[in-house]
Amino acid sequence: MSQTPVIITAALVGAEVTREHTPYLPITPEEIAEEAKRCRDAGAAMVHLHVREPDGTPSQSAELFERTILLIRELAPDLICQVSTGGAVGMSAEERAQPLSLQGAAKPEMATLTTGTVNFGDDVFWNPRPLVREMARRIREAGIVPEIEVFDAGMIDEAYALEREGLLSFPAHFDFVLGVPGALGASEAVVDFLRSRLPEGSTWSVAGIGRHELPLAEVAIARGGNVRVGLEDNLYVAKGVLAKGSYELVARVAELAQKAGRPVAVPDQAREILRLPPRR
Repeated sequence: MSQTPVIITAALVGAEVTREHTPYLPITPEEIAEEAKRCRDAGAAMVHLHVREPDGTPSQSAELFERTILLIRELAPDLICQVSTGGAVGMSAEERAQPLSLQGAAKPEMATLTTGTVNFGDDVFWNPRPLVREMARRIREAGIVPEIEVFDAGMIDEAYALEREGLLSFPAHFDFVLGVPGALGASEAVVDFLRSRLPEGSTWSVAGIGRHELPLAEVAIARGGNVRVGLEDNLYVAKGVLAKGSYELVARVAELAQKAGRPVAVPDQAREILRLPPRR
């Protein structure tokens, strides 16, 4: 069993979940920041961020991201803030890239980069190659570290192509998003295959969707990987029991890591593992 600390990422909001699905979904910048603090206290080293308009509509507004990140910096100063460039299905590249423009204390340390198009339930998460390259270029020019989002196996091959083109640097950090209807399934065999395809020295995490979240968290922990959990991906802490927030899911993963004999990474340890610059 690896003794490397487990990095827990909390995916707090997403773009698909609504208050009709769960009353515990944070929507306002204040609510998201408070939930981020609870997740930090439960063991999260990083938060994966989406934002919403006041009525709950998914948004990529730079202003909302700025407000949210600054509030998180007040409540949990050491947390790693990672912004989504996926946004919501149907958003344009310009919309999706808005949080990459943030500067100063609001500048995110990481941003997601999905490297291919994939079925997403009854919709399509549209990432044609020119858009992927434009997003990779913008992330690189902003001085932000990418997390490669892998919904299907070919997305790792496309990451290799981006590296050859000078748009990515290896080793990198990858997140396997498994169990989305229409995309790559959630199983131990899939995790092992994806791990075998990674560039040498790269780090990885697993985000299991729905009922796959906690079982795949155990798989990742056992194989020396990292874990993403939260209401973006899964609403339940146990069968039929709504999580009262992403923090309950973070706490559950921290318990699983403890049982497996792996420590939980604090943010500064996570920065070192992920090759991020220290916080000033």
